[in-house]
Amino acid sequence: MEQGRRRRGGRARAVLAAVAAAVLGAAGCDAVGGDAPAPSGSGAQRGSPAPSPTPLWDTSPASVAAVGDSITTGFDACGVLTDCPEVSWATGDSEQVDSLAVRLLGRAGAAGRSWNYAVTGARMADLPGQIDRAVRRSPQLVTVMVGANDACRATPAAMTPVEEFRADFEDAMRRLRTALPKTQVYVASVPDLKRLWSQGRTSVMGKQVWKLGICPSMLGDPDALDAAAVQRRETVRERVEDYNRVLAEVCAEDRRCRDDGGAVYEYRFGTRQLSRWDFFHPSVDGQARLAEIAHRAVTAKEPVT
Repeated sequence: MEQGRRRRGGRARAVLAAVAAAVLGAAGCDAVGGDAPAPSGSGAQRGSPAPSPTPLWDTSPASVAAVGDSITTGFDACGVLTDCPEVSWATGDSEQVDSLAVRLLGRAGAAGRSWNYAVTGARMADLPGQIDRAVRRSPQLVTVMVGANDACRATPAAMTPVEEFRADFEDAMRRLRTALPKTQVYVASVPDLKRLWSQGRTSVMGKQVWKLGICPSMLGDPDALDAAAVQRRETVRERVEDYNRVLAEVCAEDRRCRDDGGAVYEYRFGTRQLSRWDFFHPSVDGQARLAEIAHRAVTAKEPVT
């Protein structure tokens, strides 16, 4: 009788053990004990935290390539009708500017690991070709500032259509992503050209230089305040806003792209930030302000909004 009870008790314990094992297995528990092999790798210690995922945006990229137009070449910042890349907001080595590259890489690092492929007079249609040249360096960050020349045409009717502007920017981004899937992109907004007019028209010299053909769609006949002139300038301003909307929208579709949140367009620059030769392009001080805006956007933990 006693022996029968012992047999039934043993069978009950065996059944309970089997059920427990089945429940643990179904629940996916990682029980380790007895002769079971221990997991290897970083999860070997029970309860150790999972490794943090690699962030999509690196706030300290190790190399920089710049593409764009005359703003990024430092045109008219140091002399009349000449590029001055040493003061470029993106890659220059001037101590007066402390370019984005210098702020990210240090002066010595910027000298060997930053490159400027911007071209004075470039429009968005030229950006894909500049990207093709830049990717040969395999930069970790590409800066983009282009669009002012698309609006600065002989007349508002000659401005680049918005859909063409979008198509060319998308083409440039596709080329970059095909060649360098993990390279980051910083996109600066197009400056407010109407504010350039309102600031520069106070200078007699500036207005004389503008007659040479600088941004005639906005700056032509700068003292005219009739309805046609007002409408012309407003048309150009609206087109710049359309361009900036395209830049932001296309950038937002790429997980490794950040724009400036409209900071360049909204910056309330004065004559001190404008070239003393043409009252249109950034001065050395203006280049420094652009570098500050870019550095703030690139190093922020979250995208600027």
